Amino acid sequence: MKNLPDNLYSLPAFLGHINILVEGDECVLIDTGMLGELGRLKRQLSKLGMDWASVKAILLTHGHLDHAGNLAKLVRLTGAAVYGHTEEQIHLDGEFPYRGYNRVCGWLEGLGRFVTRYEGGFIDQPVEDGQVLPFWGGLEVIHLPGHTRGHCGFYSRKHDLLFAGDLFLSYFCFHYLPPFIFSNCPERFEESYEKVIKLNPSQILPSHHIFTDGHKFRRSFDKIWQRNFRSQ
Repeated sequence: MKNLPDNLYSLPAFLGHINILVEGDECVLIDTGMLGELGRLKRQLSKLGMDWASVKAILLTHGHLDHAGNLAKLVRLTGAAVYGHTEEQIHLDGEFPYRGYNRVCGWLEGLGRFVTRYEGGFIDQPVEDGQVLPFWGGLEVIHLPGHTRGHCGFYSRKHDLLFAGDLFLSYFCFHYLPPFIFSNCPERFEESYEKVIKLNPSQILPSHHIFTDGHKFRRSFDKIWQRNFRSQ
């Protein structure tokens, strides 16, 4: 992983990534994947000399199935506390009232829950914008609505690195906002982008990507900002 801390492992999932943040003989996870990731996650933990009990917390960027599909199983395996924005519980419950074109997302989520035999999960540690979590040298919660109302990133000041969730997607040379059919409040993307511009992290790591390079993704973010909002 180019330019990223040695104690960060970005594990490819069926869709997106699970980020493993290591501190000594313990770790926290950012997001959980949705289908077939638990075996690979267990093997990665074993390579690091850890097991399920080493996972002390699960941080959710948001409650969509590809980010929280394994949540209930992981809580049973690890006993870890779940941190997330309260607006995301309705997604974990499968009860978000999708409207308009966004209903496509609702249909796909419903199909995914059926195919994966999804079990609902619970946020037992609600987070707020600006809150600093006591993990990985301190992780600041950055509320970044747009994709969902409670969508959050997590910022490591120590590493000057923002875990950006689905603030944008980056595949090969393509960098773009999440399609609006998957975003239930896209009118709020601009305020979230402005917040990140003000934060000014040197590295950004989105959940959906191919090649892992935090500086490259920061440049990708800037291009999306210029193309979608700065020119208005």
